[in-house]
Amino acid sequence: MLAAEEREMPEAEDSHSTVLVVDDDKLFCAALAGSLRRRGCASIVAHNFEDAMAEAEAWAPDRAVVDLRMPGRGGLELVAALRRLDPTMAIVVLTGFGSIASAIEAIKLGATYYLTKPAEPDEILRAFERVEPTIVEPPSPHAAKPLDELEWEHLQQVLTDCNGNVSEAARRLGMHRRSLQRKLARGRPSHEPPDAP
Repeated sequence: MLAAEEREMPEAEDSHSTVLVVDDDKLFCAALAGSLRRRGCASIVAHNFEDAMAEAEAWAPDRAVVDLRMPGRGGLELVAALRRLDPTMAIVVLTGFGSIASAIEAIKLGATYYLTKPAEPDEILRAFERVEPTIVEPPSPHAAKPLDELEWEHLQQVLTDCNGNVSEAARRLGMHRRSLQRKLARGRPSHEPPDAP
């Protein structure tokens, strides 16, 4: 469980919802929770799977913002557990490592929407209001993807299959863990068309 000062709930009586913010980055977590409070939401924070479940059981939030990659049991596992605890909870998944594979997996497990970091508080609040879960449309089979983008999506799929465990994903991919970490740190390849002269 979190310390009392981290579990502080706002005193505003007009809060229209209670949001559980889960991220292992404590500064980001505190900043996002503060931004949501200023927008009228009651906010509670947690930094791992176990604390998040304890807070969800204690406060019964109707919304959650979950980081996809955390040490130990990851965000996908947390989405499924929160959904079992409260099937009506709206869950937005945040990640700095966006991929179609992990987005689809998050939606299948019960997430309402999926956003890549950095995401603005207003963008997160709008995502909660979506009625139907959104899955990224797969590309047309006639549209060939660049090799580096295909590699990125394959890396993300293997990482998702390993519940975010980089060491296990590297083992399955037959590569050194540091090599995989470097590829992940570079982020999704961008293939923006060059500006016209």
